Amino acid sequence: MHGACADKPFAIAIHGGAGTISKANLTETQKQEYKAKLQQAVNAGYDILQQGGTSLDAIQASINLLENSPLFNAGLGAVYTFDGKHELDASVMDGKSMNAGAVAGVKHIKNPIDLALSVMRNSPHVMLAGEGAEEFALTQGFQFVPANYFDTQKRYLNLQDAKQKLHRAKESGNDYQASVQRLDLDYKFGTVGAVALDQLGNLAAGTSTGGMTAKRYGRVGDSPVIGAGTYAQNGVCAVSATGHGEYFIRYQVAGDICARIKYKKDSLIKASNTVIKETLVEAGGTGGVIAVDHHGNIAMPFNTEGMYRASRKSGEKENVLIWQSE
Repeated sequence: MHGACADKPFAIAIHGGAGTISKANLTETQKQEYKAKLQQAVNAGYDILQQGGTSLDAIQASINLLENSPLFNAGLGAVYTFDGKHELDASVMDGKSMNAGAVAGVKHIKNPIDLALSVMRNSPHVMLAGEGAEEFALTQGFQFVPANYFDTQKRYLNLQDAKQKLHRAKESGNDYQASVQRLDLDYKFGTVGAVALDQLGNLAAGTSTGGMTAKRYGRVGDSPVIGAGTYAQNGVCAVSATGHGEYFIRYQVAGDICARIKYKKDSLIKASNTVIKETLVEAGGTGGVIAVDHHGNIAMPFNTEGMYRASRKSGEKENVLIWQSE
């Protein structure tokens, strides 16, 4: 007789964003802070899976912890728009039903992933944006937080720095679009996400973000776009992405990884590596993904200097990492 774990593999992986996370710029204290929060978040989801809970409940628990931490660009730690505001995006997908929910540009929702779940479960739609999404949130009994709930000193300083760089680029003849291209990677992305396989074999993926520092014109990245930043299908895989969203949308990164597994019969590792380390690199796109397949295999490739990430499989200890080699 095998134990429950041997018969029914379960697994979870989370990320807290990718970027030029330089070892030189991260103090030992900061490193421990990030690792402690990632460990707490991955174990919160793992505990739910271990007790027979659903993959959706597991990813929600993990993402909520990351959204509530000022360390990450989601929820409380969301970056500022060009106008000094916060616009948050999130999405979730249920691999069993292929149902999905997403919100874009919300300004008063403490945990956008919760609203994305509500859109999935309680509306006939997949994506709601801006004021409409918040109007729907009121019908669902969501408590609004004031816009300044998301204010943090670190992100405010990031905005000032980014605006100076944009201004300098503009002075040298670049328009807004070209100027954004010249911003440091760290201003372009930072996201949180989770993917999980539960004991019933159901896969789920979720992603939440504050978007791009100094973004304008209601810009929306890949995080709330199903097939780009988030995708899950039972029997195949679940993926959550973090990166320069424009590329992840154009190359439908999350969906492409699952399609390679489904149609080419690639392994999870091969499919993920091909898209992140070949397709995206050739296109000039930066970032990474976390992915889990229906066997409980986990892949967490990225093509930047670092990616905050953690994973845990049934019966194993958690694995918490920041850089390529640790």
